[in-house]
Amino acid sequence: MTPEEVGERLVHLLATDDPEKGTVTSEVSGGGPGHARAVVDVPAARWWFAAEAARDAGALGCDFFDWLSAVDELDGGFSVVAHLWSTRRRHGLLLRTRVSREDPEVESLVDLYPGAAWHERETFEMFGITFARHPDLRPLLLPPEFEGHPLRKEFVLAARVAKPWPGAKEPGESEGGTAKRAPMRPPGVPAPGEWGPAKEEKP
Repeated sequence: MTPEEVGERLVHLLATDDPEKGTVTSEVSGGGPGHARAVVDVPAARWWFAAEAARDAGALGCDFFDWLSAVDELDGGFSVVAHLWSTRRRHGLLLRTRVSREDPEVESLVDLYPGAAWHERETFEMFGITFARHPDLRPLLLPPEFEGHPLRKEFVLAARVAKPWPGAKEPGESEGGTAKRAPMRPPGVPAPGEWGPAKEEKP
C-alpha cells in the first residue's frame, strides 16, 4: 500500500457520524520515495482505538511498534507521535494526536504494543505527558531528585548558563578568528542576571 492508501484506509476505519468524537485526517510526510509515511491525526480520546485499528491484521496489519515521542507546540499543547510498521506488508504509519498543556494525558499503548513501555516512560519524564493505564510509569533516565521536564521549551538549560558553550558560536568566534561580535544566547538561555547565581548577587 502507498502512504496515501494507508492514511485513507485508517481514516475510513475510524469514520463516525458522531461529531463529538472529533475528526480524523491524514496526510503524507516528506522524505521522498521509500521514506514517506502516512501521517494520521486523531483526537486524544481515540488514540488507543486508532492504534488498535492500525494493528488489526485485517486492516493495516501494523504489528511492530517502532517508536513514540512528543513535540512541544507551546500554546498548542503537545503533539504525541508514534511510528507503527507492518512487517508483512512493509508499510509504516505515523499516528499523531494533540494533548493540552494544562492536562497532558493520553491512553497508553502498552497493552497493544508492549514495546511502547520505555518510550512512554521517557516521554512522561521528558515532557510531563501522562499515559493512562501504563503499568509502570516511573522515571527512566533522570535521577529521582531531578525536577522539571527537560524537553519542554520553557525548561531552562542550566548548563548553558553555568559555563560557556563550546566551539564557535558565531562567525569569527573560534580561537583562530580575528573579528568578534557580541555572542547570541542559545534558545532556552535567559539573559545574564535573570537566572542563577548572577540573579542572587544583583542588588
